[in-house]
Amino acid sequence: MRNCPRIVIDTNVLVAALRSRQGLSYRLLSQIGQGAFQHVVTVPLVMEYEDVLLRPGVVPLPVQAVSDVLDFLCATALRQPVHFLWRPRLTDVKDDMVLEAAVNGQCHSIVTWNVRDFAVGTGLGLAVVSPKEFLNDHKEPLP
Repeated sequence: MRNCPRIVIDTNVLVAALRSRQGLSYRLLSQIGQGAFQHVVTVPLVMEYEDVLLRPGVVPLPVQAVSDVLDFLCATALRQPVHFLWRPRLTDVKDDMVLEAAVNGQCHSIVTWNVRDFAVGTGLGLAVVSPKEFLNDHKEPLP
């Protein structure tokens, strides 16, 4: 894959994407593996995705469909070992896992609907952007 921006996708973006096919979160999720960007995951982050997405009532999908999405995310991601813990930096320990994945994975951006929660990330050289901002800045590549 060519030199694409590396991103970490916050759990709230995945929840929004799996709740509706109409929004920007779904559009971002549908571009995974298409060459516009590379997404980074760590084991703790995938476990967080799984914990949240499999909670009853969080997404309107059967367990198998959620498992398939998680498998796809893992198969297409750059799997990043965590060499340095960056905890605690943020008020929510779950957000610290997102920050750790981004810093350890040398990412360009954290894509989240909770931009304010990651203000510390900008001091670490990360862009913290909404799916709308990210999609506007990184258009799909031409074939």
